[in-house]
Amino acid sequence: MKITINSKLIEAKEGESILQAARREGIFIPAICYLNGCSPTLACRLCMVEADGKRVYGCNAKVKDGMQVITSTPEIEAERNAIMQTYCINHPLECGVCDKSGECELQNFTTMMKVNAQNYAIKDTHKPHQKWGLIQYDPALCIVCERCITVCADKIGESALKTTARGGDQVPKELKDTMPKDAHAIWSKFQKSLIAPSAGEMLDCSFCGECTSVCPVGALVGSKFQYTSNAWELSRVPASNPHSSDCELIYYDVKPAGIADRAPKIYRVSNDFHFGEIHAAARWGYDFHNEYAKKDEDKFSQIVNAIKSGEIKNIKFNSLITNEEALILEQIAKKYDLALINDEARSYSEFLNAFSQNAANSAYSADYSDIRQADFIICAGSLLRYDSPNTAYKLTNALKINKASGFYFHPLKDGVIEGISKNFDAISHKAGDELALMLFLAQKSGVLELDEFKFKQDKEIKTKKTRTVTETVSKTINGADGESMQISEDISKEEAYEEIETIQVLRSEFARRLGLDEDRFDELLGAKTNKVLIIGEDFYTSEHAKTLASIAGLLQKDGGFKIMLIPPRTNSLGVAKICSLSEQPKSGTTLGYNEKGEFKFGVFGADVDAGALNQQEGSFTNIEQRLVPTNAALPHNGYFLNDLANALGIMANHTIDYTDKLPANKGYKGIKFDDLSNFYTTGGENRRGYKLESFGVEWVDNKASIKQAASEFMASKNELEGALIYRANPIEQFYKTTARTSQLGEVGALFASPEFIEKHGLKAGTPVTITGANASLSLSLKEDKNIKNSYAYLGDFDDKIDPSLIFSKSRFATVSIKGESNE
Repeated sequence: MKITINSKLIEAKEGESILQAARREGIFIPAICYLNGCSPTLACRLCMVEADGKRVYGCNAKVKDGMQVITSTPEIEAERNAIMQTYCINHPLECGVCDKSGECELQNFTTMMKVNAQNYAIKDTHKPHQKWGLIQYDPALCIVCERCITVCADKIGESALKTTARGGDQVPKELKDTMPKDAHAIWSKFQKSLIAPSAGEMLDCSFCGECTSVCPVGALVGSKFQYTSNAWELSRVPASNPHSSDCELIYYDVKPAGIADRAPKIYRVSNDFHFGEIHAAARWGYDFHNEYAKKDEDKFSQIVNAIKSGEIKNIKFNSLITNEEALILEQIAKKYDLALINDEARSYSEFLNAFSQNAANSAYSADYSDIRQADFIICAGSLLRYDSPNTAYKLTNALKINKASGFYFHPLKDGVIEGISKNFDAISHKAGDELALMLFLAQKSGVLELDEFKFKQDKEIKTKKTRTVTETVSKTINGADGESMQISEDISKEEAYEEIETIQVLRSEFARRLGLDEDRFDELLGAKTNKVLIIGEDFYTSEHAKTLASIAGLLQKDGGFKIMLIPPRTNSLGVAKICSLSEQPKSGTTLGYNEKGEFKFGVFGADVDAGALNQQEGSFTNIEQRLVPTNAALPHNGYFLNDLANALGIMANHTIDYTDKLPANKGYKGIKFDDLSNFYTTGGENRRGYKLESFGVEWVDNKASIKQAASEFMASKNELEGALIYRANPIEQFYKTTARTSQLGEVGALFASPEFIEKHGLKAGTPVTITGANASLSLSLKEDKNIKNSYAYLGDFDDKIDPSLIFSKSRFATVSIKGESNE
């Protein structure tokens, strides 16, 4: 459809608001309370416009074909001026020291609306500061725009904030007739409310910090950043989240450490909150570099000579590297016949290959925009909020704003996920039963004929009907002689009743094994057409990985699902595409690149100091299958991987000289690093790097082997004995890099649900010993109240704890556990 805004004819989309259409076209309409992708709250009303001659609010008024919109008239500007005056009533005059000064929307809009007088006043109230751990709240600065509440509910999914009574005087009633009505309404609401945690006095959430990012004033701010810098002193370095595979757009805000020390220092991380929310590790975990790095030429030469002489036969590394580093490792390995060892990326690569063969395409089909626009979503194989928080945010947004429905399948019950939507059911199945889900979906969508795995079951069908019934009633009448008399009369009326019929229906053996109610599944699926299936690392490490991948490929090819395969680490997808990974190391010594080895080249505790990801230029291949650039925020005085390549005769001036040499047969486009963009438009269009090319793959018919695997699986019993634990990190940790940061530094532990602790007679905060098949670990026990069934999890973020002693390939392990009793 077409609408006209300020005499400009633009294209508009069905169902979008005037404000959304305007922003996409670069037409400015002021708004303090509205966030893209969130519910409109009408908390500020600055977005008022005239549409076809009527005053409406741009954030919630839907576009109509042929609509005529005017964004500014003298009457509208007068109303906006009055609104900004009310926001300034009793607002502290401390702009010189306020953390938001220089990027404050209250400052900007007060100036824009030409507020040069204050016509209103009211008695102020005492509002003490609130300290909520990583976040601080100054209610004196709060304008109650409710952005923090909205983003936490509609994107993050935690609803950790609410409005609470301010206890202030009410606006004089006589002003209602003398001041602009919208300004009076805003002021009245403002006088009633402040922001507070939804439960208790302390903020109980994952501390993603998105509330601090969306706050238009200085009310919500990171505790460490508070009073450390003026906004205009900071230089913004565009980069990509280095901790997880969303690789979301971030900005390192940098300035010199001090008057005497002019070395650059990261003071905070910011983000484009309208389109790219970030999690706790991305926001607070920014100082993970080795500031004491130096060049040790003797040790560097030892590594070079050991590779040249053939002493080093393997390079072990993780996926917290750039695409360019991955290509350097691949070239070194080819030239010197080395084995590249990265078990996590190899499992992902093997899954991708099997998936592609069955999907007949090189790429999975879903990105974040597909999730946001989906009307039916299934998530499986991932403890999603812990593994991939940004994916959880997009899922939440679809459930809240797009009113999607769906299912979350995982052995661990996440209480936050369970509470997001009444139309999103969480199914806690047994560990190892992921294949039952995929077989059910294949059966349901018709991509595989699996009728032999159905059984007959009686089902009661209740039908509401009506029938005519006759009721005899007595009544008194007056006879001819005037005497009263009783007579009987039959009265007919309609009566509702329920007819119950028992029929036989075919049910799925796979659904029964999962504990899934098929009627509920059919109810939530309905006639939905925009279906997305999100798959996580549990699938890649499963003993049934190849079968799971094959079914996922068929569901994308013929089952009507768009599929997303979450990369387990920051650049697992890039490594999987670029590197030839070996299953087993060769006989000989190993160079560990940020990993263990006889020779170590890394950021911490290594023989040779390497640059961290916040000290490097390069790119990642993110979860959306986009190459996205990242820039160096801090200098590095040690070595880069490119230095090692040069010493080995693989020459390039800079690491980013490899950006345009990434393999074209894997979808890379040969674009130079300096030609890559990294931003969102005002309408939300993603201009970050580029989307990899996808191409057709020869289809391999694996249906017979899938059916054979189904028969063997259904004939097996899933009876795990002992305490069941899961390999995962706490919600704000991703790897050793996050644990080393000043704000997220944490000691590793066994994290357990209250039910697990009670079941095993343990006590939180005390040491426990867990014993697996091959070894034992002694560590502390911590409680995670968000896990609602009897599970514990163990992560790899603490370099003093080695989970490989307990886990083999699977993310699940059974252990015996001993610890201090509750009694």
